[in-house]
Amino acid sequence: MNNSATYAGGLAGLAGAAYAGAALLRRPRTFQPSGHALAGRDQADPLPRVLRLGLGGMTVPVMPGPHGELFLGPGAPEPGRTLRRLVLSPLFTRAKTHGGRVRRDQRVPFRLVVEFAGTNRDAETLLGAYRMLDQQLRDHASLLSRCDGGELVPGAVTVTVAGIVNVRELLAAQPLRYAFADGTFDDLGSHTAPPSLVPTISEPWTRRFGWDGREPIPAEERHQLHAMVHAAHEEGRTVRLAGLPRGSHRARRAVWSELGAAGVDVIADADLPGLVRHLRRHPVTDHAPQAPLPTRAVRRSSPRPTAPKPNRRREPV
Repeated sequence: MNNSATYAGGLAGLAGAAYAGAALLRRPRTFQPSGHALAGRDQADPLPRVLRLGLGGMTVPVMPGPHGELFLGPGAPEPGRTLRRLVLSPLFTRAKTHGGRVRRDQRVPFRLVVEFAGTNRDAETLLGAYRMLDQQLRDHASLLSRCDGGELVPGAVTVTVAGIVNVRELLAAQPLRYAFADGTFDDLGSHTAPPSLVPTISEPWTRRFGWDGREPIPAEERHQLHAMVHAAHEEGRTVRLAGLPRGSHRARRAVWSELGAAGVDVIADADLPGLVRHLRRHPVTDHAPQAPLPTRAVRRSSPRPTAPKPNRRREPV
């Protein structure tokens, strides 16, 4: 009888430990502003996992569908799988309940990249889809990073539009807007793509680099990476790199380490747990101080004539 009781007690203890371990895994992690999730096209509801892991942003593929909605994924629109229902509404509801932040420990905007995917690349259709997005964003204007008369004001969430080649002209024509265009390193030094329109440089790694993390990075590629990131920072832009090599865990960690050492602001990957573990141990090198994220976006007054020149990267969006 005593042995049975002991055995039962042991099982209960193991069950309790397993439950506690599972609860620990579900507990929200520390906010990682440099971590960026690439939402899988087959993920039914990607946002909860991104927030639970503490990642600082995510890229979601969308396509226009019926009833003026944007649907997740490039396939046929599925009822209920809209950007508004699965991403925008829960994200902004969370920010409202956390005093203007997506996470209580958030210090920079949550970066949401809306990538227009699918086979329909008709320009008028895609621009119409952006107008759908713009209208939905304006419903949450107080929580969004915005460009007001050329001035960048950070908010709880920064929305970037990708996948529409000629959306920049439409964005530039809006004196007050709540979305920004995705850029490339070709935009550096461009007067037609100022940081107020294109605050983030984003490219797939393989567009300019061949290193895959299995061997030490070639000196010329390391120099090129550091130089390009430095040039972007000098213009007040942030850098987000995606399309990273899909090698072994060791190779991926090597790539993440090089990006962090170069000061790449945002590292985008599909291996979310691995990326979070790496960033907790090896945070991205911060090359400039950042102002605290405001609880409510307030337009700054004009600086005094004798005021010191502000750092152009103090308030990244």
